[in-house]
Amino acid sequence: MKLLKLKPSRDAGRFAYHLKTLLKMDLIEPDLEKKKYRLTSLGRKLVEVAEEIEENAFQRKKMLVRTSRLSLEHFERNKIAESLIKEAGVPADLAQSIARETERRLTKLRTKYLTAPLIREFVNAILIERGLEEYRHKLTRLGLPVYDVTQLIKTMSQRAVDVEAVHEAAGDAVLEEYALLNVLPRDIADAHISGSLHINNLGCWVLKLEGVMHDLRFFFRYGLSPGPGLEKIPRKPPKDLESALSITIEVLKLTTRESMGEQTVDFFNVFLAPFVGDMKPDEVRDIIRNFLIEVNHLIPSGVSLGLELTIPRFIAEISAVGPNGRNVDIYGDYVEESLLIASSIIEAMLSEEKPILNPSLIIKIRNKTFKDGKAERILFEAHRLALKRGTPYFANLILKEQRYASYAATGFRLASEWSGDWELDTLRTGILDSVIINLPRACYDSGGNRSRFFEQLRDRMEMATRALEIKYLTIKERIGENLLPFLTQCRDGDPYYRLENSSRLVGFVGLNEAVHAISGNPIYQSEESLKFAVEIVKFLSKELERYSNRPDSRFNLSMISCRNAAKRLAELDIERYGLAKVRVHGGRKNPAYTDMTAIPFDAGIPLQRYLRIEEQFHQLTPGSHLTPIPVREGENGPESLLSTTKEIVNTHKIGFYTYSRDMAYCNNCDRLFYGEVVKCPLCGSVKTMTRFIRRSAKYATKTLNSI
Repeated sequence: MKLLKLKPSRDAGRFAYHLKTLLKMDLIEPDLEKKKYRLTSLGRKLVEVAEEIEENAFQRKKMLVRTSRLSLEHFERNKIAESLIKEAGVPADLAQSIARETERRLTKLRTKYLTAPLIREFVNAILIERGLEEYRHKLTRLGLPVYDVTQLIKTMSQRAVDVEAVHEAAGDAVLEEYALLNVLPRDIADAHISGSLHINNLGCWVLKLEGVMHDLRFFFRYGLSPGPGLEKIPRKPPKDLESALSITIEVLKLTTRESMGEQTVDFFNVFLAPFVGDMKPDEVRDIIRNFLIEVNHLIPSGVSLGLELTIPRFIAEISAVGPNGRNVDIYGDYVEESLLIASSIIEAMLSEEKPILNPSLIIKIRNKTFKDGKAERILFEAHRLALKRGTPYFANLILKEQRYASYAATGFRLASEWSGDWELDTLRTGILDSVIINLPRACYDSGGNRSRFFEQLRDRMEMATRALEIKYLTIKERIGENLLPFLTQCRDGDPYYRLENSSRLVGFVGLNEAVHAISGNPIYQSEESLKFAVEIVKFLSKELERYSNRPDSRFNLSMISCRNAAKRLAELDIERYGLAKVRVHGGRKNPAYTDMTAIPFDAGIPLQRYLRIEEQFHQLTPGSHLTPIPVREGENGPESLLSTTKEIVNTHKIGFYTYSRDMAYCNNCDRLFYGEVVKCPLCGSVKTMTRFIRRSAKYATKTLNSI
């Protein structure tokens, strides 16, 4: 009666009359078991004839459909049924019923043409009306509304990026929806959307790795195989320094197609040293400078170059790969050449007035560094670069547990704790991906109760590890489909990239804010608050250890640098609990949680206390950590920075740090200035200024349009 728009109180007699007529004509019969009426065989035939007549009549005025295949076609009901069966697994009878209902509703529209999304919206509405939520979930269409795409283009235009970045952002948005709807379980997807967790790199979650630690010896020995495709030409092993650097650039380019984050080339100057030969220092410097500029211009992802100032014994005693892929002595015989390459890189970066932000330099400090005059001179120049450009990073490898550590400029760390073999654990592998736990949200959800707070953390740790396990299995599928051909190319039966050794990072944001909310004080204002912060991180570390006992499950707790997560999660918490309750760093206009460090590095406390606090958390977060040290205004010589470095490596357990300062560069004058400079002091121009501000592991660049 509802379908016929009849009211039982008013139209019962009329309905009974029509029912008796249908019974007399043998078109329906009673179903005693279900206590309903059903069509007889004659009734079904009559319905089919009626539908055929209706369809033939409709054929003349049939509307066109703009399909997702970018074609115009006449509307066909059966295609709806086929999509329901194929995409959502709907039973055939039910699919036909929904298709007929969709067709009935569409015929009432007075639109000039139909579109595939419009038809899908009608189908989804019918599925919801019938309580078929699971089918509706599977049938959801991915994509961006026209308005969102327009806004995306406008937003990206303010970030000094090119059209390819806009293209990638639009693609990422679609793949983010796909991962949340079709790959991740509902509870994990909801945790990300609501702000309990932040899943990094969702746009590439089902396709790419987050980070890669390269081993140049592989390509120096075997040459370069760019992957499948008859049009691609392989390259033979390099014969000199220039061709070795050329192959390195190609390796970095090809890897950006299969990973989305930082690429690290560790032992860079050591592995290149055998290719220097009899070259003059000036020739080496010119080639190195050209290499740095090419990386800066051509590689869209971040690149970290690990520089050794003294060759460690575990490398020095290995046979060196030299020109044409042949073994030439051992790496310990190429100390002078490796130092020449390291000094040439630093000199080239100092020669550019505008800071070279990519590639990043990782200066590795070992026990012998301060005992070798040449190494110490290069370290001094590295600190000059830190003072003038604020770009190098320093790895403190003096501690025993740091001996085999490899770092990326983002703070990511790999060492030999996994299998005990430094090569297997740190080279030809990398970072699978990362998930971040929102600590303040756990605090607010638990009402400030400590026991409930830790229970919340336990639940979110389980979801984070499960998400990373799904990522691992998904990437294995992509490898099986040969969608990562470059990184998985094999030699002697082994793939280049060892997926099973890749690190899965679980990080956190808002440690300082969570402690402040529960204890009443930020970490740096009270010893009790500091103890509670350490207790939280130790709890997370212990929980994560439970999941690391499984095969191929290399989980590491991390203090990840992720400004997007810090901002997104803070904004969601403010939306949910209100600004009066939620403690944030950055104020009302730019709220964010503390990320990468335990406390904000602009907290305004003495450097010694800052380092004493941060070192406690470096020990507990082996997957990623980085301490930025602000350069004081008026600092006019590298000696004081070098003095700070000596103090750090001798008295603090800070594993990885960098010196940071705000800078501004005028494109018109080709001059660099320090501090928060908006207008060029020389030419007075504003539009030509580019500001460099570090709020995370890397500097952010800001122009007039984005300030």
